[in-house]
Amino acid sequence: MSIGNSPTDDRPSVGRAIQQARIAARLTVEEVSASTRVRIPLVHAIEQDDFSRCGGDVYARGHLRTLARAVHLDPGPLIEQFDAEHGGRPEPTPAAPLFEAERIRPERRRPNWTAAMVAAIVAVVGFVGFTLFSDGGQGGGISVAGGDTNPEKKPAPHPHTTPAKHPRADPEPSDSAIAGLPKDKVTIKVIGRDGQSWISAKDANGKLLADGLLREGESKTFTDKERIDLVLGNAGAVQLYVNGKEVKEVGDQGSVERLSYTPGDPQAG
Repeated sequence: MSIGNSPTDDRPSVGRAIQQARIAARLTVEEVSASTRVRIPLVHAIEQDDFSRCGGDVYARGHLRTLARAVHLDPGPLIEQFDAEHGGRPEPTPAAPLFEAERIRPERRRPNWTAAMVAAIVAVVGFVGFTLFSDGGQGGGISVAGGDTNPEKKPAPHPHTTPAKHPRADPEPSDSAIAGLPKDKVTIKVIGRDGQSWISAKDANGKLLADGLLREGESKTFTDKERIDLVLGNAGAVQLYVNGKEVKEVGDQGSVERLSYTPGDPQAG
């Protein structure tokens, strides 16, 4: 699909505006492609107002936002113009009802019978000890002079029961703690945190490692010796770890981000 100017609109088309800004910034298509990770043929198509290769309006908006920033344009007006020429931006679907059935419901906590038993044993031992101490202070077991009466035998103390130690659960390892990562490779872990996201991953040779939907609670890990290229749809919903370090700002909810990492990245975790 392509867009163009209406007869009464003197503004340049969306693609033409990006092209003019790129030329004014003295940037080539190859330089823009290298800085944005948007393929060269796709940059050419967008500058010709051909958005059929973007994969839909959502991805087209993401590409427009990325290219506009690369050529020093404000992406807001371009997105508004794109929406106006394509029937408006669709109303977002509320995320909570859509994914409610897929959320992992927490298990109901069971009563801690071990702790209750330990508390009961401690209470019994304490009561017996208190009773023995009280009886001893009131003259129990006193010998009578000249008499053959046997002193009252003290009850044998209740053997102390050592409370069973509650097993200490080892803390769950953090998602960012990836032990034994090879220094000469790049390792990427993507987790669906706040919803589902579409992801695509390729290695340095262009081999497709993953292409599909990442649901909330799922995770995928990729490793390559040279480089891994990622495309994240709804980037704000994922949690990303690169070489054991969490990438704090991946993108916004609904945005499409194209990322590339090599061994030693990120420089600042």
